Amino acid sequence: MPSASCDTPLDDIEDIVSQEDSKPQDRHFVRKDVVPKVRRRNTQKYLQEEENSPPSDSTIPGIQKIWIRTWGCSHNNSDGEYMAGQLAAYGYKITENASDADLWLLNSCTVKNPAEDHFRNSIKKAQEENKKIVLAGCVPQAQPRQDYLKGLSIIGVQQIDRVVEVVEETIKGHSVRLLGQKKDNGRRLGGARLDLPKIRKNPLIEIISINTGCLNACTYCKTKHARGNLASYPIDELVDRAKQSFQEGVCEIWLTSEDTGAYGRDIGTNLPTLLWKLVEVIPEGAMLRLGMTNPPYILEHLEEMAKILNHPRVYAFLHIPVQSASDSILMEMKREYCVADFKRVVDFLKEKVPGITIATDIICGFPGETDQDFQETVKLVEEYKFPSLFINQFYPRPGTPAAKMEQVPAQVKKQRTKDLSRVFHSYSPYDHKIGERQQVLVTEESFDSKFYVAHNQFYEQVLVPKNPAFMGKMVEVDIYESGKHFMKGQPVSDAKVYTPSISKPLAKGEVSGLTKDFRNGLGNQLSSGSHTSAASQCDSASSRMVLPMPRLHQDCALRMSVGLALLGLLFAFFVKVYN
Repeated sequence: MPSASCDTPLDDIEDIVSQEDSKPQDRHFVRKDVVPKVRRRNTQKYLQEEENSPPSDSTIPGIQKIWIRTWGCSHNNSDGEYMAGQLAAYGYKITENASDADLWLLNSCTVKNPAEDHFRNSIKKAQEENKKIVLAGCVPQAQPRQDYLKGLSIIGVQQIDRVVEVVEETIKGHSVRLLGQKKDNGRRLGGARLDLPKIRKNPLIEIISINTGCLNACTYCKTKHARGNLASYPIDELVDRAKQSFQEGVCEIWLTSEDTGAYGRDIGTNLPTLLWKLVEVIPEGAMLRLGMTNPPYILEHLEEMAKILNHPRVYAFLHIPVQSASDSILMEMKREYCVADFKRVVDFLKEKVPGITIATDIICGFPGETDQDFQETVKLVEEYKFPSLFINQFYPRPGTPAAKMEQVPAQVKKQRTKDLSRVFHSYSPYDHKIGERQQVLVTEESFDSKFYVAHNQFYEQVLVPKNPAFMGKMVEVDIYESGKHFMKGQPVSDAKVYTPSISKPLAKGEVSGLTKDFRNGLGNQLSSGSHTSAASQCDSASSRMVLPMPRLHQDCALRMSVGLALLGLLFAFFVKVYN
């Protein structure tokens, strides 16, 4: 089939086959009048060569090596894990060696300019190295017509269940773009199914996206352009996903979305209702971490949220972005709350959940921010001494209202970022905890590979000795040292090491979610050669897709059958001539 390029979104991958293209059966019938020219050659050698190597212009999908790079938030990381799982389940090899890969799958973030710059540079490098490229994430979803994306395959943030199709067509030289939304009877869905195969970056941690999009319209936010309005997953699907994760040895779950506090408003439920259902299925010793929530939506549920955050299987941790302590700036940002609202949430939770960790975000140099506005933000940080603070210099994102506002000079933005960082580093949040005895859950290795990383009840980072017996376990430690972002703990000699996992964790790189039904369905499809269109399987919420396998494979299979038949005829012809 000739190469096809398409710069506009396609409803189905099959749309790249035009009405004018000849069909496989047409090409077969045309060949009936072809008379092969007799050429004397070594028949046995010829047939052996044909058997051992495919035609020079053919491509066999499902055997290539794929390198996946993800930027951005935990929601994006979860999407990357799902895409890796589906590709690996289909037969592709997921490699950590970019130069060794046949195709690069680049999963982008659009929050800040530097992240998009890295994404753009990676595309350029892939092109220089003649790699096949598939783009994913928020950048191409929000602005698919940017010049540097032309001619490249794109998979939308709600189409990750069709990554196998897009990769296969890209490997065959086609440019495919799937950017549509998942809907059921006109209602927008949270995205791809949660029970798809995935490869967890950390086999002990499951990232579950509870909803996509949000209810806000922040003037600086580009993510809204990609993720859209709020769309929540049903509670039963989320609970089922959590159960499956624990059955695969996971001991820590992260709930993520663009705004977890808004969960359920589109489907008649709310976040506390979901959380109470989830804690019912969390094994003893395993933990749940709640993701970011904006102040307006948590205000309604403060009492219930305090009770949940006091639960022994839920980290007493909440990420609540304030962005600025100036009401005038918050109004320009369209954040839909004032500083007093933020303080009310924090003060209430600190009172009802003793020791709770409150993390927050601040943007320095938003358009119109005066020195007085900035000083209000500095005072807020000095007052609350947030142990976890994400300080971001403002970057105007294309297409956002804030990009059209009068900008604060770059040097001023840079200086304010430095000044606030200096305030943040002026206090030590963990010094008073030296000497405490804490229960910590060990889940990963430190960046310098010198320690294992664990977290206590307040999701504070505790470094422990690298004893393999500790990984994935709840360990009792004595805190003997502290730094700006961590504490160090010495395991208590006579303490019991508790295993929260109800089963052995999957090996690193192993595909999760391969249920018996899934394996049987995949095996039947591969053995029979019949591939069901993923398009027909994604049209409704009730459809049960085994794995996206394009109908275009039928065309490939038919071509191979025709080729083998012709080869048989040639063999018979040669035998007759030589005899």
